[in-house]
Parts: sequence; structure tokens; C-alpha cells
Amino acid sequence: MSVKVAIIGMGSMGKGLFYQIHRTPGIECLAIADKKIERCTHCAAWLNANGVYTGSSKLHLNSVVRRGQLAIADSDIIPECGLIDVVIEASNSIDEGVKYAEKSLNNGKHLVLMNSEVDLTFGPYLLKLAKKNGVTYTSCDGDQHGVIKRLVDDVESWGFKLVMAGNIKGFLDLDSNPTKIIPEADKRNLDYRMATAYTDGTKLAIEMALVANALGLRPNQDHMTGPKVGHVSGVLRVFDFHKILAEGPVVDYILGAEPGGGIFVVGFCDDPYQKEMMKYYKMGDGPFYVFYRPYHLCHVESMRCIFDAVEGKPLLQPNCGMMTNVYARAKKDLSKKSVLDGVGGYTCYGTIRSLHDHFLPICLSEGVRLRRAVAKDDWITLDDVYPIVNSDSWNRYQASM
Repeated sequence: MSVKVAIIGMGSMGKGLFYQIHRTPGIECLAIADKKIERCTHCAAWLNANGVYTGSSKLHLNSVVRRGQLAIADSDIIPECGLIDVVIEASNSIDEGVKYAEKSLNNGKHLVLMNSEVDLTFGPYLLKLAKKNGVTYTSCDGDQHGVIKRLVDDVESWGFKLVMAGNIKGFLDLDSNPTKIIPEADKRNLDYRMATAYTDGTKLAIEMALVANALGLRPNQDHMTGPKVGHVSGVLRVFDFHKILAEGPVVDYILGAEPGGGIFVVGFCDDPYQKEMMKYYKMGDGPFYVFYRPYHLCHVESMRCIFDAVEGKPLLQPNCGMMTNVYARAKKDLSKKSVLDGVGGYTCYGTIRSLHDHFLPICLSEGVRLRRAVAKDDWITLDDVYPIVNSDSWNRYQASM
């Protein structure tokens, strides 16, 4: 019997997931949704799926699914379809994405999040809902945080002590914005705000905060350092791992290193026999060892965690609570009464820090108005903005604390 899934959000990631489902035995996509209906109709035609638009009609959605056709439905009714096992939330919306996630869990659906902003900001709250409803909530595989978690699992199963979970960032421009990024984004067929969030480091910070909250790690030196390295094998030369070992494992990244697109984990083992064998295996003298993967393949790798979710085996979830978050910093000098435009915008970028109640989370910053000026690169605090405590997203965030 196949696993029956639905995808909310048919941008570049949703499209890839839809494709991979059609290439993978034992899994079937029953419904897709996006605010831009043409994305859904294009994907259906692309893969010769018999897509039928059902709109907001639950009866029509259910009848189309029962006939074995692909339902193109409104996002808010998909979680209510009784024939769906797993909902994949892959939209780029934060306020609406958490509502779809919440509704999926409350309707007894397993939830796989490819929406890292929702995953980070509301993770502990969603985990509580999942446990209450007897279903699985997990981050999706294939993105850096999921791939890092799999490598950590391997390294720890081999008897090494985790010292650092790391990301490899090719390029960083804290001043990037949706206009400046247009040429590069067009080359990669990426949304301009999404491409900006990749380039200004916000997405990197979100991914590493997800790893930290899952594994109980802290950011290296308050927030991550990101030294430049030619190759990932040079990691051992740019960090003081004896100090990190004494103080506790961390998340960090390296900049401009090969292999581009990869991730790494540093493990510790001082057992004489194992050190001898690791040297024989050309892994160095120890006691610190660098393990890495030269790639992460996003949708290509995503199916395993969907199957595992149905089996009650989440890949990555915030088991350690909200230990870290990603907070907003001014991308330029901001005047009083400026309105922030959130992740991937013109006004702010996000940096990981250990939990700090006084700072403004980047994922809750869109539409927030400043009550006083903030200088470029300064942290934006809750005292700097007009209150946002009455928003539904803010209340869900507070439930995650």
C-alpha cells in the first residue's frame, strides 16, 4: 500500500517534491495547492497528471481523490482530506504556513516541513500538537539541516562524540536584497526574496538553528564565525576544538570551501585503537575527525523521511526546545517608523543566537514598524518596534517558548 501525500506550495521546492514522488515507488501524491494556481496546473501538465481544480469544496476534493485523479485544491482544505496520510508544507509563507501545519496535525496528518521558517519559529509548538494527536512532525530531508542530522546520526553511531555540526557556505553578502540579487536569481530560476535569504545568511542561520534545537547545541562564539577555508579538510586548522570540546558541542559554518554545497561534522575519539585505525584509513591523527558529505540534494533525498514519518520515525525535530533562534539585524540604517519586510527583504537579515527574549525573531519581522531608528547591522530588539503581541503567529511563537 502506497503512502498518500499532499503538497502545499508548488514553488521550486514543491515542484521538485512533486517530481520525485512520481519517480519513487510506494508513494503517491493525491493533492497539490498553491496561491498561484498556474503553478499547480503547470506541474500537473508537466508530468501528465490528471489534475482537476477543486477550489475550496471539500466534497469535490474528496470525490476527485477517490477517482484517482490529482486534486488541485485550496491549501486550507487539504489537511481535512481523509485519504491523505502526509502533508508536506513547502510554501514560503510564515503566517499561513503555520496555519496549514497546525491544521494538518489537528486533522491527524503526519507533517513534513520543507518550510524552514515555520519549522524554526513554531517547532516546539508543532511538536506538542503532533504528540497530542499521535502523529509525526519532522523537518524534511535533503536540505542542509536534514542532511547534517543524518551524518550526525552516523558519526555518533560509530562511537564518536559530536563536537561540531557544520555547514559549507559558498558566498555571503549581508547587503543582498531582492533587486541586487536579480541576475543570480534569474540564472537559477529562484524567487528573488528566497535567493536574497540564501545570500545574506538568513537561511544558513535558520538551518543551523534547527540543527541546534534538535541536538542541544549552541552557536559557536555566541553566533557563528564562518572562517574562510579552501577545502573542508582545513576545518581542523581554523577552530579551537579542545576549547569547544570542553565547553560543549556547537554549530558553525565555513565560507568559500570545497566541496560547494556540502556539509560536515567534527567528531572526537581518543581511544588508542580507534585512532590507529582512523590514521590507517587516512582520516588523520585525531583525536578530532572531519566527516563530510559533498552534496545535499533537496527533493532528490526527501522521500526517505516521508516514509519514516508514517512509521513514526522523525528525522529532525526540536527535541531540545527553543535553545536558539534567528534574530533580525538592520541591513541598512533604518529610520523611525520604517516598516520591516522580513526574511529575504531590503530591511533586515537574520543571525543565529542563543535564545534571547529581548530580540526580534527575523521570521516574525515582516510588517513590523520601528518605533525608533536602528543603525546598520545593529540587532533589532522588541523595544525598537511597536508591539506585535496580538498577532496569531506571535501567540503560536510564544507557545513554542
